[in-house]
Order: sequence, then structure tokens, then C-alpha cells
Amino acid sequence: MKIDVPFKTPGHKTKSHAVYTVVNGKIKLIRFGQQGADGIGKKSDKKSLEIAENFFARHKENIKKGKKSAAYWAFKEKWNGDKLLKLERVGKL
Repeated sequence: MKIDVPFKTPGHKTKSHAVYTVVNGKIKLIRFGQQGADGIGKKSDKKSLEIAENFFARHKENIKKGKKSAAYWAFKEKWNGDKLLKLERVGKL
């Protein structure tokens, strides 16, 4: 088991990914992502960027909670979150 390394869960009924992380000194499994949804964050066209920006806007408060939040991991893994955070820092979001 690797800590803070997301992995796919194709056999799970509803969630597409999971990650083991440490929360309050205990290892916790966090599941995230809609099963069957496209990895739209990896695309670089304008529509995909808008969709990712909207996700960020809706879940911004949960993303700020960090590694203990499913929104954080979904943003990072499925929505190319590192790229969007850079855009936010320079005032483009």
C-alpha cells in the first residue's frame, strides 16, 4: 500500500479512483471520481478547461481541506489540478 498515490478502482460500483492517505495519524482510504466519466482534465481544449474551472469553483472550499478531502484528490488526479492552481495564482481564474 502506497500513501498519497492515487490508483484506479475499476471494480468499484460508483467510484473510479481511490487513495490511501494519513488523516490524524491513521491511514484512511478515500474514494473519489465518478465511475465511467471521461478524464476530461487531461485534455487541453477550451471547453475542457471551462469544465475543469467550473469543478474548481464548485469544490474550492473542499479542495482547500487538502489530502483528507475527496475533492482534493479528484481535482488533482482527474481535473489536472496543478495546472489550474497555477492559473489561479496568476489571476486567470
